[in-house]
Amino acid sequence: QVQLVESGGGLVQAGGSLRLSCAASENIFMFNTMGWYRQAPGKQRELVAVISRGGSPNYADSVKGRFTISRDFAKNSAYLQMNSLKPDDIATYYCYGERINGVEYWGKGTLVTVSS
Repeated sequence: QVQLVESGGGLVQAGGSLRLSCAASENIFMFNTMGWYRQAPGKQRELVAVISRGGSPNYADSVKGRFTISRDFAKNSAYLQMNSLKPDDIATYYCYGERINGVEYWGKGTLVTVSS
């Protein structure tokens, strides 16, 4: 059973920064794509950022220029560096991984709160 475990969520002041981590229970080389999705209260889950095994990232328009996704194969982890945070970023953030066999995995989520 593959597991993705998020950490790093919390409360931050608007304009501040936060780094989310996603630790995988297996070699992340097995994931073609890893990424982050978020779900705000009362909203649908939406894509935030994804990154390929080769390191090519894609971002939602709402976070371009503010967020940076990365992955560290040695640590079997993916990260989301979030800068210039604003109240619109308040959500539960979920780690995502698409394995090379096509199976998708999700973490349980970590809450990000931004104060005005």
